[in-house]
Formats: sequence, C-alpha cells, structure tokens
Amino acid sequence: MENNLSESLRERTFQYQSSLPSLPVPSLEMSLSKYLNAVQPFASEEEFKATKDIVRKFQEGVGKELHQKLLQRAKTKKNWLEEWWLDAGYLEVRIPSQLNVNFGGPAPYLEHCWPPEEGTQLQRASIGTWHTLQYWNLIRTERLHPQKSGKIALDMDQFKMLFNTCKVPGVQKDAIRNYFKTEREGPCPSHLVVICRGRIFTFDAVCDGQILTPPELLRQLSCVKECCEGEPEGDGVAALTSEERTRWALAREHLISIDPHNNTILETIQSSLFIISLDETKPYSTPENYTNLTMEALKGNPTNRWGDKSYNSLSFADGSFGSTCDHAPFDGMVLISMCWYVDQQIKVTEGKWRGSEAVRPVPRPEELVFTVDKKVQSDIRHAKQQYLESTQDLQIVCYAFTAFGKAAIKQKKLHPDAFVQLAMQLAYQRIHKRPGSCYETAMTRKFYHGRTETMRPCTQEAVNWCEAMMDPTCDVAAKRKAMLLAFNKHNKLMAEAQDGRGFDRHLFGLCLIAKEEGRPTPELFMDPLYAKSGGGGNFVLSSSLVGYTTVLGAVAPMVHHGYGFFYRIRDDRIVISISAWNSCRETDAASLFNNFCSSLHEMFHLATTSQL
Repeated sequence: MENNLSESLRERTFQYQSSLPSLPVPSLEMSLSKYLNAVQPFASEEEFKATKDIVRKFQEGVGKELHQKLLQRAKTKKNWLEEWWLDAGYLEVRIPSQLNVNFGGPAPYLEHCWPPEEGTQLQRASIGTWHTLQYWNLIRTERLHPQKSGKIALDMDQFKMLFNTCKVPGVQKDAIRNYFKTEREGPCPSHLVVICRGRIFTFDAVCDGQILTPPELLRQLSCVKECCEGEPEGDGVAALTSEERTRWALAREHLISIDPHNNTILETIQSSLFIISLDETKPYSTPENYTNLTMEALKGNPTNRWGDKSYNSLSFADGSFGSTCDHAPFDGMVLISMCWYVDQQIKVTEGKWRGSEAVRPVPRPEELVFTVDKKVQSDIRHAKQQYLESTQDLQIVCYAFTAFGKAAIKQKKLHPDAFVQLAMQLAYQRIHKRPGSCYETAMTRKFYHGRTETMRPCTQEAVNWCEAMMDPTCDVAAKRKAMLLAFNKHNKLMAEAQDGRGFDRHLFGLCLIAKEEGRPTPELFMDPLYAKSGGGGNFVLSSSLVGYTTVLGAVAPMVHHGYGFFYRIRDDRIVISISAWNSCRETDAASLFNNFCSSLHEMFHLATTSQL
C-alpha cells in the first residue's frame, strides 16, 4: 500500500506543463526605457540624442500600434514568441548550421574515472550509450523529475526533443521532425544509428521490451567497427548536412528522386534515438585543457556526424567523448542535464558494468546504403570543401582557470556568474579599447514553452567600472564602489529577464509584426545604434553560463569580428571555451582568455583588499 502511494505521489516529468503561466508581454514604455539604457554605452552624445528621438516617435506612433497587435496575439497563444523564435532564429536561417548554429563540446566523463586511454573506445561507448538509453527511458516513462527553480516548476517540453528528433532542410525554411512519444502517448522508435568511416548502420536498442545491456551494445558496435576496418570509406552522405541549408535541401530532393529507398534511409536516420559517431581521431585532453576535444566536437569529420540530428554522441579513438547537437529543437540545458546524469552514473559505477555478461541473440546491425549518382558525389565533395574551408577559419581555445572558483567568489558575497561576465567585459575593453556588446542567455522556462531572453551585460555601470579599473589614478574605494554598482545592475537585469521582463524578444516581436503586415521596417531597427549595441543578432560577445556541473560546450561567434564565450563554474575552477574567426585580424581567442584570467585575478584582489 505504502509503495503504491509513493508511486502515485511521485512527480511526473510533464505534469506541470498545462499549469505553467503564459509568456508575458512587457509594457512598451518599460522595454523602450531599457533599450535606451542598453545602447547608451555605445553612443556619443549626439547619437544618443538622435536615438532618443527615434524611440520617442516609435513609442507614440507605429510602436504603439504594433504593441497592441502583439497583445492581441498573446491572448490567443500561451507563448506568443515560440513559433517566431523557432522560425526566425533557426529554421529560416540559411547559413550552414553544423558550424554556425550547432553547439558541441567535450562530454564530461574525463574528470574522474575516464581519462583518455587507447583501446577503450567501444567498451566505453557501450557503457555511455547504455546510460544515455536509461535517460531516454526516464523521459519516456515520465520518471525524470521535473526541474524547478526554488519551488517554481520549469517547462520540460524541450526534453521531448532530445531523442528521436531531427531537423530537415527546406528550400526556404527547414522543419523539425520529432518522433518521440511517452509511453502514455504510444510507441516510439527505439533504433540507434551508428556512423563510422562515412558508412551508416542501424540496430534496435531494445529487445523484447528490454534495453540492450552494455555487453550487447558492445557486440553491435564491434560488428560495425569490424565491417569498416580495412575497407574503403563510405560515400559520406552525412557531409551534406554541413552544407548551406538551401543547397542541402536541393541535394536531398535529388537524393530522394534517384531512388525511393533513399527516402526510407533518411527516415530511419531522422527517427533514430540518436547518432553514435565512431571517430578515428585522438583529440586527447585533460581537465585543464579541453581545446583539441572541443575543436573535434565542433568542427570534426563531417562524414561522421549527422549535423541535423538533435544529438550526436561522438566516440573518439582514444576513449574520450564529445557531442554535437542541432540547436533548433532545444537549448543547451537539456543536453547538460542528460550529460550530467550520465556523468554521475559513470562516476558511481567507475565506468564498469556489473550486470550479466550474457548476450542475447539480437539481429546484427544493418548497413544503410544510399543509392548515389555523379551529382550526389559532386554535392558531397562540395559540402566537404566548404566545410573544411570554414572550419579552418574557426579558432577555439578551451582551458580551465584553476586559481579559484565558485566557493571563493561566494565567500566574497558576490554572484559567480556576474563575476565572470564582468571579468569578460574588462578583458574585452582592455584588448579592443571599447565596450563589447554582449549577449548572455537568460532562461525563461518558468513560462509555458519558455526558452530564452537576452540579458545584456555591457551596462553603463559595467563600462564605468572597466574605465575605473583601467585608470591608474583611480583609488581602491572608487573601484570597489563602481564594481558593486555593476554587480547590482547585472543581477537585477538577469532576474528581470528570467521573469519575462527583458526587452530584446519584445522588440523582435514588434519588428516581426511589422514584417508580417508588409509595413516598412520601423526606423528604430534601422538606427545604426540598434546593430552597434548588438540588436538583430550583432553581439560581439555571444556568451552563456552552461551551469555549475562538469559539462561544457562551445559555439561559433555571432558576428565575424566577435567571440563565442561559453563557461562553466565549479567550486575550485572556471572552465571557458572561446571561439573567434581566424580571418578577422582584430580578434584572438587566446588573447581574450589570457586577459580574462588577469581580470579574474584583479577582481578577486579588489574584492579581498576592499573587504567586501
């Protein structure tokens, strides 16, 4: 009786979905006031005066009309932003997503029992896959605990997109195909796809209702590896997913037109649980230096991963792991939650399987062989060539700062995230002699289907503090005062953004309504200060705290003269991955990292000497 009671009282993964509040629409006056504050650090007095005038006209005229229409839209949709964000932010984007949009990075398993070791690839891949399949099953049976912020339930919808999901290219706009179902909703595909040496295989991960054990998975992966060893590479059709989106859509249409069986193969790949990429590279990394591993995850062999898949688990020849994921269906926190779960399971079991070694007679993996012609081969060559050129342009550094971490920062009664963001602002201003427009992810999952809002860390307070730090005549008390003002402003803006009271998504919505109605683009969005301050996806620093776990990722910069800046904060260290484009002469990821470390030391010194 007691057992039945506790079972019935257990929170189900998606049980709060219907009771989550709608995404709010902030007041127009509030959003425009915040916008003016955000552009001020980038404006001369004259420019700021002109922008104030543009904002006033917008508020009294067209902005007022557009805002009313947005309020009407919000009455009919629980999340007025959801479709717009997916379309404009991801599905209508035409640049290749594998390098420019996807996120990738080292899987977390290096920090305890899994340092790189030759000859362990398949055995470790089978154990990692088994734990990942347990996570799939937790979501499918709705036994994964719903996440909360304090006592507030967070939206869990994105977790349905982690498995059995794929983006499909369209000539003008892509689509997301999601085949996942919970047990209550019905049957769900349970096959895996393995890519090795440009060849594609599939097998079912479930036999008689039971997930294959690590010894059974090991046998399947060994079959694939044996098939490919000493044989010529496959056609590498997967490389097409790294192509410009319209080119890939047209190549895909042609692929299907040659042979209807090609469409069946594509459907098998799209509906699979996830991709296991058996890679031949040996990126070797340590908990202090993840650079090579991050590079391989983000810009490795395009014939060995399906760039549109929601999750590619990358298994490298030296027994290390990475991942690359399409960003459209979910944000990083979904992958982080899953990787952290697997990480902890591996830690508890020391990466060993303690169950039965028996292997059931399951069917061997089936190879999926596309019919290709000269045009497809030419398309694959073109895709590989453009991918190679663009990856050579991407610079990545991923290092651990080990002097201190969250514990020491909190001891000074300062917020660790704001600490890192301000250090990044100081580092950028030191190098570039100007403020750096910055995007930081703020999570809006306390609302129905909420994803993200922009938090802009380059506040006037942050700029004032950076100037104080760089002024040799400024005393410690003044620097300390400026730092506290910058911290307070950052924390306030972050809390408001998470509460649905940011302004970037609101302005984005107003701009899209004007576009949908065929109106001319309002002057507000044509003002040079709009883009200069980061509006319209023009932030020179694209940053995100990926959390307080052992999981890290990396992304390409938003703009050519910018940086990607992902970081995780542990008790004793801060691990940072920074990306930049080699072809931009003014940016350098290694310089930003070095200056960032100096900034952290200076801030900590300031916090200590001024006895905060």
